[in-house]
Amino acid sequence: MRNFRAEEDVIDVTAEAHTDQAMNGKPINKGPASPADPANAASPASPPGAEAAAPLDFFLPDATVGVLRRLRPDSAMLRWALRLASQPSTVIRAANKLTTDLAGIAMGKSEIAPPRRDRRFADEAWADNPALRRTMQTYFALGQTLDGLLADAQLDWKDNTRLKFILTNLIAASAPSNNPVLNPLAWKAAINTGGLSLVRGARAFATDMAASPHIPTMVDPNAFTIGKDIAVTPGSVVARTDVYELIQYTPSTPTVHEYPLLMIPPMINKYYITDLAPGRSMLEFFVAQGYQVFVTSWRNPGQHERNWDTNTYGGAIVESMQTAREITKSPKVNVIGLCAGGILSSMVAAHLTATGQIDDVSSLCLGVTLLDMTRAGTTVSLMSDSTAAASMMASRVKGYMDGKSLAEVFAWLRPDDLVWNYWVNNYLQGKTPPPFDILYWNADTTRMPAALHRDFIKIAMDNALVKQGAATMLGTPVDLSIVNRDLYIVAGVDDHIAPWKAAYRATQLLGGTHRFVLSNSGHIAAMVNPPTNPKATFRIGSAEGLDSHEWLAEAKTVQGSWWPDYTTWLESRSGDMKDAPRHLGSTKYPATDPAPGTYVLQR
Repeated sequence: MRNFRAEEDVIDVTAEAHTDQAMNGKPINKGPASPADPANAASPASPPGAEAAAPLDFFLPDATVGVLRRLRPDSAMLRWALRLASQPSTVIRAANKLTTDLAGIAMGKSEIAPPRRDRRFADEAWADNPALRRTMQTYFALGQTLDGLLADAQLDWKDNTRLKFILTNLIAASAPSNNPVLNPLAWKAAINTGGLSLVRGARAFATDMAASPHIPTMVDPNAFTIGKDIAVTPGSVVARTDVYELIQYTPSTPTVHEYPLLMIPPMINKYYITDLAPGRSMLEFFVAQGYQVFVTSWRNPGQHERNWDTNTYGGAIVESMQTAREITKSPKVNVIGLCAGGILSSMVAAHLTATGQIDDVSSLCLGVTLLDMTRAGTTVSLMSDSTAAASMMASRVKGYMDGKSLAEVFAWLRPDDLVWNYWVNNYLQGKTPPPFDILYWNADTTRMPAALHRDFIKIAMDNALVKQGAATMLGTPVDLSIVNRDLYIVAGVDDHIAPWKAAYRATQLLGGTHRFVLSNSGHIAAMVNPPTNPKATFRIGSAEGLDSHEWLAEAKTVQGSWWPDYTTWLESRSGDMKDAPRHLGSTKYPATDPAPGTYVLQR
């Protein structure tokens, strides 16, 4: 039996309480971490990254030109220095506090300690050994001082976010728990294994550094088998083109809703983030609620597909909708798009509206989707014109952007959980990381065609979707305001890729009625949110005429997963009930390969 770790143990905002406190100028005392507050989660002071499994569905330019360039000093650091130079009293106050803290540490009188949930310093030696305790306390005191100086400088949003990225990585890298000489876990492992842990760790390090991405392995590549352990919901491929496979799932109820539900995953991900292990599968849940479910499974492109762009994938979405309607003999289809899949689904909806075909769509659901890129988190803040130009050139030469490079970029957005946690486990202790389905999916990367990469960067740099006609889809100028469909939007309170307040702005861009859901999790966990998760909660409310602050004040908190709320909301938008079909596909679109299909297996 697989050794699944509970999702909340891996994707848990409280796991980064050590970063939050050490980098916000707050005393670091023993005691329970404070619960996440949605009102503060998206503020500029929040640490970048809030989730252990980073998504691979965005268009960050650093993925093609290298993330380490972002750790070099730039003009933002100069502006920080100049701002501090103009505030000598602030620097003096910080220096005095640091001096007092260091004196207390030296005399053994300091009460500085990591939060209860900081797993880096969980070993009792950090508290019992005087030298280790003082080293740890000094680390926290210095980190607190640095971040306090950044907050006091009151830089603009982009400079603040860029510098916080640098400081987060510098502070995370300098943790004494990463030092093989200081970490008691490394010593214990070496003693217990007679030095074998050192050999295993060295071998793992050499293997990881020999190939991209140059980060510690988060899960054994043989931990799962697609179609056996994950992506096992019964179904069949009912259509296949060079771009995608369309999978229809076998009904598990005697009657089904008339209108089918079509899932559009991101273009640089394997679709099975929506079909993980049984009991954690979104597709499995939707089928069990009586919906006729389809999903597009994107082909993994190579050099020959370099010219696939937003129109290529937008056309595939339109074809998938038409095929699902023809197979089910339905006049309408419900569409749910995730992240980049949500971006293109919104653009397609604008195209269908402008061409008089929007009545084919009953409703639209957007999951962790950014349409407005204004002040939209670390990924957007790291972009610049020069980086974007270099990135587009690099992917054009190669023909695609490699998902492995993108994995490395996102790992450094959450260094404690995605880099240094596995540094200690894999290299210092010589252990194999435990199997976890989300991290397996996260490592099962795909490629993004150069043309699509170019189009996404231009959309982001120009913030084109907030401007009427600034982007096009299938020859139609995109105007999101004319899309008049019922809209269900899901965001994650701890999402650093699509910050919830930025995702909320979709309610002001798209027409129709809006229901906004704020999950108590991050980018991936907001989607992988099964009802069996006892820690799941979400805030919900109508977004009609409200900004994000007003919505938050009026929203109600609900215990559990948003999945049942969505399927209940969808009932009145899914037509009548009818007998479940006896066979998948149709005469025109016969069922062929069983789910999960063939494209998902491509490397």
